[in-house]
Amino acid sequence: MTTSRPDTLGKLRESGYRSIPVKQELRRNLIARLRSGEPLFPGILGYEETVIPQIVNAILSQHDMLFLGLRGQGKTRMLRMLTSLLDDALPIVAGSETNDDPLAPLSKYARDRIAR
Repeated sequence: MTTSRPDTLGKLRESGYRSIPVKQELRRNLIARLRSGEPLFPGILGYEETVIPQIVNAILSQHDMLFLGLRGQGKTRMLRMLTSLLDDALPIVAGSETNDDPLAPLSKYARDRIAR
């Protein structure tokens, strides 16, 4: 099955796409992962009763997180695994240095390009 992605702003608007903040995206995808029963951090052992529930609570509450600890405790590995909760594609304004959202452009370049 192939999914076609909108390649113009008009098609993007017609598709009903709505941009959401990263914290909401993480929360939505975490809930889906929890419902499916997939492991959140495969290969991370020993934190199932302590750290992982705290990370889940922080994401569900849309809190900021700060990982502290000694070397070798899996902090970087867990952070890298959190990216699996992000969507794999995101529409951007082509050529924009800041990868502007086409529905809410921030840079002058993106606003000018969309206005054309």
